[in-house]
Amino acid sequence: MGAHTFLYRRTGGRLGHSIPGVPGKMLLLDHVGAKSGTKRTAPLLYVEDGADVVIVASKGGFPKHPAWYHNLMANPDTTVQIGSEVRPVHARVATPEERERLWPLAVKAYGGYRDYEARTDREIPLVVLEPR
Repeated sequence: MGAHTFLYRRTGGRLGHSIPGVPGKMLLLDHVGAKSGTKRTAPLLYVEDGADVVIVASKGGFPKHPAWYHNLMANPDTTVQIGSEVRPVHARVATPEERERLWPLAVKAYGGYRDYEARTDREIPLVVLEPR
């Protein structure tokens, strides 16, 4: 992850936005630790939905949400880097109606999400990153 993030930032997204053999596109999500206050960055697959960007808090189907999800819920105003563009965004969980529409788009972008969903009892959150 560290090397991916470094190359993505260093090349303005020329390396790391697309990865051969990996479906979908990657962004860099900046987030601040809910307890620690430490600034962190996570490379994640994303789906575009108009002006919004949607990310999936799958954590590979593990029982708990990923740390970045908890951090975003505590500190929802952040930035993402998509290619060379850095965007200020506000994070929120998709409504049930949005989730119904967006989940198939996420699975189309990366079929592994279907396997992750089958592996866990929790509902995998979709996080909408709205421009701010």
